[in-house]
Amino acid sequence: MRVYVPATVPMLRELVDTRELHAVGGTAFALTPTLREAYASGDDEELAEAAMAEAARAALRLLAEEVHGSTPPMYRRAVIAVDVTGATLRPDLDDAVVKLDGPIQYKRIASVHMDLAEAEPAVAKAVDIIDAADLGDEDAEFVLGDAEDHQLAWYATQELPFLIDLL
Repeated sequence: MRVYVPATVPMLRELVDTRELHAVGGTAFALTPTLREAYASGDDEELAEAAMAEAARAALRLLAEEVHGSTPPMYRRAVIAVDVTGATLRPDLDDAVVKLDGPIQYKRIASVHMDLAEAEPAVAKAVDIIDAADLGDEDAEFVLGDAEDHQLAWYATQELPFLIDLL
């Protein structure tokens, strides 16, 4: 199963250094049967994009946690696409949510997706309002949409160490 794991730049650094990563709470997103039922139309590629968008939104929450840390965050959403054999469907949490049964192994990564530098101002604003948007604040949802309008750049697994060095 292809899953999409929300991440931050420090998490990607850890992945490069240790060759594995534990998803926060074991949470990832995937094209699940429940997600498929939630959409009236769409092929597998479009629905996988929806799952990845959910992971990117979850990455905003991870960035919000980093704001309170000792090191200032780099305001870039990241999503790791990885092929796993052990994932439990969790439709009780959301349509695309799965729980991983172990760490992400570097060799299982299909690709990494991350915001470009030009997205950072919009992502920084979205980090500040993600909770308000989740609670239905229309102005916050508009700000969140500005960040989500930035598509994540695609990187091959072998590019990840170089990408991290350049940041």
